[in-house]
Amino acid sequence: MRNSAASSGDDWTIIKLLGWTTSYFASRAIESPRAGAEILLAHTLNLQRVDLYLRYDQPLMQTELERYKALIRRRVRREPVAYITGCREFWSMNLTVSGDVLIPRPETECLVEQVLAELSTEDNAEPSHILELGTGSGAIILALASSLRRSVCFASDVSERSVQVARENARRHGLDGRIHFFCGDWTRPLRFKGPSFDVIVSNPPYIPTGQIKTLEPEILLYEPLRALDGGDDGLVSVRRLITQVHRFLRPGGRLLLEIGHDQQEAIRQIAATARQYEDPLFTKDYAGYNRVVKIRKKASEPCTIR
Repeated sequence: MRNSAASSGDDWTIIKLLGWTTSYFASRAIESPRAGAEILLAHTLNLQRVDLYLRYDQPLMQTELERYKALIRRRVRREPVAYITGCREFWSMNLTVSGDVLIPRPETECLVEQVLAELSTEDNAEPSHILELGTGSGAIILALASSLRRSVCFASDVSERSVQVARENARRHGLDGRIHFFCGDWTRPLRFKGPSFDVIVSNPPYIPTGQIKTLEPEILLYEPLRALDGGDDGLVSVRRLITQVHRFLRPGGRLLLEIGHDQQEAIRQIAATARQYEDPLFTKDYAGYNRVVKIRKKASEPCTIR
């Protein structure tokens, strides 16, 4: 904004600001410039996005204009909109997010859908026991707990700060009494007392290390890379989960993972080597890529410790 034009908030109505910001973001190659402008302005004014168009001719006060300009500067530095506003919607829930957790993606809802599809086909005389490993913001386990009211849910993350964010999201949505959170590195905190879970679910790091530097600045500069970097082949965490979690699954229990679109055959080999599972089944996301793998523990296999 030109300093002369920005000297008075009365010069800038909502609709004029949206138009200017959209053009400015587009000139800086900012993705989804109009949506970003709307979200940031609505956040500044504490409005819903639709309210911007109901009040399109409302001028901003100078203090509002200054706050909005500060958010524009952050976005131009490629900070994600979700981190700027501190929230992101997932499964129709408004979740708190920070730089300590990944921003929930729409494609991850495919993972939630597959878990729900699995459990909906079973006899619900007993509540299902579900564990999420690497919960981050808690998006996945909150979606499951809100949809499966009788389930017994557990969730963990190696980062205590991530667990704090997840707990806060559970409190916001009245689910804090439904989910048991703990901190630890994948299965390490679990004490083996026999198979306990019907479903173990995770969205582990699965991007090969060599591809990390090619990610968009919004991801590379701001999101926690520990939650993205899957090692040289992208499968370090995936391999660890497949080879370990069978100890904690009941016979016939399922491991469901979000995966990279080109990892199907490698995951088949990992599961076959583990010798504890039936053949993996893969589900495509909304864009047509293999995104979710479901691996069922053999019902006839004893639960052995490796």
